[in-house]
Amino acid sequence: MIARIAIVAAAMLAVSIQAKADDRPLKIGWLMSYTGPGAAAGAASDAAIQVFFRKFGTTVAGRRIEIIKRDTTGPAPDVARRLAQELIVSENVDFLAGMDYTPNTMAVAPLSTSAKVPLLIVNSATSGILAKHPFAVRFGFTTTEMAQQLALYAAKQKLKSVYTFVHEYEPGLDAEAMFVREYKAAGGVIAGSVRAPLKATDFSAYIQRIKDANPDGIFVFMAAGELTPIFLRQFKEAGLDPAKIIGIGDITDESSLPAAGEAALGVVTAFHYTPTHDSEVNREFAAAFNAVAQGRPLGFIPVVSYDVLRAIYTVVDAQKGDLNPERTIELLKQTRFESPRGPIAIDPSTREIVQNIYFRRVENRDGQMVNLEFATIPDVKDPGSAR
Repeated sequence: MIARIAIVAAAMLAVSIQAKADDRPLKIGWLMSYTGPGAAAGAASDAAIQVFFRKFGTTVAGRRIEIIKRDTTGPAPDVARRLAQELIVSENVDFLAGMDYTPNTMAVAPLSTSAKVPLLIVNSATSGILAKHPFAVRFGFTTTEMAQQLALYAAKQKLKSVYTFVHEYEPGLDAEAMFVREYKAAGGVIAGSVRAPLKATDFSAYIQRIKDANPDGIFVFMAAGELTPIFLRQFKEAGLDPAKIIGIGDITDESSLPAAGEAALGVVTAFHYTPTHDSEVNREFAAAFNAVAQGRPLGFIPVVSYDVLRAIYTVVDAQKGDLNPERTIELLKQTRFESPRGPIAIDPSTREIVQNIYFRRVENRDGQMVNLEFATIPDVKDPGSAR
């Protein structure tokens, strides 16, 4: 009888321990700008979170998903570092995710590494972040992968000279170096290069230098946000043709296209997502997003945010809710699914995204400026840094 009671007690204890484990919420620290120049990113990612929960539910492997949002206020590495530290130490998060500026990611990644908290990056586009940080995985893009393809495109279009204009921070410097290297290797001539501070609002002096050089094309990378339409409007007001711009897709992100108006007409970009992308998965996602977004335009931030949550859901489910950081990273390396942007995978050797790159042109459709795809480069890997 005593032995039987002991067995029953042990079984009840095991059930109790499992119940307590299942009661633990799955905590995701979500670091994104909700104020400042990148505030649209935070609002867009919030809508994507709603879409995800409506499709997949708010629990996985018996654990309730809790998103703990923190406002990084734009490119503010000290703020991002402090908030990440609080999320790790005070909130005991299982994952860090989000990130919309490279300086912030570079500040947070070392904390992820030391604490062994997986970091899933939505939008930090400089190369080299992951090499030193084994618990970080990129789901967005790198400017080098886009710049490489744009350089090859410029050469194929027989543009004999190109002027480069970039934001002066890590992704911009990466983009400039890669474009210059690949374009010159294909026989092109760099007519000049200029870099603008990340928070500059008057681009007239830079644009005048471009105008004086009279190149065949202008390669542009700017961080997505409220400054890109200002640049495009000033570019057109200076008498230059926007159709001469070939750039990385941030410059015609859907959040800024209405403000740019016809100043964006004809701009060609390379990017990893277009809201008009023709696939059933994208149409379903777009409809779900528009139902909750309260008029906010669909762009790349919500799609990558959605993909990040889907990847987290998958690896938690695979571990039945009992997470091991090293195992989590190994499972993330196996990520492969059909996203609204097209097929995506994680390169297991680098933890970088592998995805299609789409060439798009801004056209006027029924009075609205839209990016329309006209070519696809499949399964592009990050080529690394050219610096």
